[in-house]
Amino acid sequence: MKPACGFVVAGHPGQCTGGYRYDAEIVSGLRALGWRVDVSGLPGRFPVVDGTARRALDACLRAHAPGTQVVIDGLALGGLPEVATAHARRLAITALVHHPLADESGLASATRATLFASEQAALACARSVVTTSRFTARRLADFGVAAERIHVVEPGAAAAALAPADRRAPHMLCVATLVPRKGHTVLVEALGRLRDHAWTCELVGSLSRDPAQARAVADAIEAAGLRDKIGLVGELSPSALQERYLNADVFVLPSLYEGYGMVVTEALAHGLPVITTTGGALIDTVPASAGIAVAPGDAGQLGSALRRFLEDDTLRRTLRAGARAARGRLDDWASASARFAHALAQTRS
Repeated sequence: MKPACGFVVAGHPGQCTGGYRYDAEIVSGLRALGWRVDVSGLPGRFPVVDGTARRALDACLRAHAPGTQVVIDGLALGGLPEVATAHARRLAITALVHHPLADESGLASATRATLFASEQAALACARSVVTTSRFTARRLADFGVAAERIHVVEPGAAAAALAPADRRAPHMLCVATLVPRKGHTVLVEALGRLRDHAWTCELVGSLSRDPAQARAVADAIEAAGLRDKIGLVGELSPSALQERYLNADVFVLPSLYEGYGMVVTEALAHGLPVITTTGGALIDTVPASAGIAVAPGDAGQLGSALRRFLEDDTLRRTLRAGARAARGRLDDWASASARFAHALAQTRS
């Protein structure tokens, strides 16, 4: 009999964010390994949940036979501990945590406290927990999750064409949904200090997930007088995004915090040097030989790093060589899926 599991996410499973793409790649990999995986996307509001979300998760879990393994993405699980607890004895629940919900930027203190307590209770009823980074695994100690219950399954990277990354006037690429945690306004402020240098930059990511933040970024670009140098591209199809990677000379991710930062791995898969921050798991994600990491939220440090990259030809060549070397050491999604399957097998035993 084929091994089987349910896989539960908040909203439509096909959303174009790092977390949803991770889930989709793991599901595809499990199926390639012979697993039967039933994916459920829940309607309603997450992570500060509404009645629709609560009823949807309850109905979803009721539909699974006793003893079934069910993976619940943290965005769907963290706000509904009472629902998960009601089904914890009859199902083998694995929580998949990309990063704790309370670690999202821009939350009111009361909301942050509520999400922390809620996710702590939800994780307590899970039989096991999978995290997408060593950083998040360490962070879950604050939630009372014992290390022996945690399995780390970092993302894989698809094979990708090598970007030349050799133009005299570098083209920068940032791929990140326009939400406060991604730090776009910090990047715009940093680039404003370099307006007299030769460079261009594209910001690729959804403009509709947080319209207020998208407007704030557009206003910052306008106020800095950088409309002719920074392009707000919006969300792209996979093929169009690959073209952007191949057209770039350096990848920039100014995030205040990341649970992993899959786009960094994707940039390295194209041999692109990376300028990013030490926010969250990013401190572990980027090899020192392939990029520069600065303190999150510090436009001065980020501007200085970008200036060094623009002005120092030797540094650019060194980082490009380091990125190409790192490219050859990346794990693929088949390996990541095998590790995920192993985690589920340990949970079942």
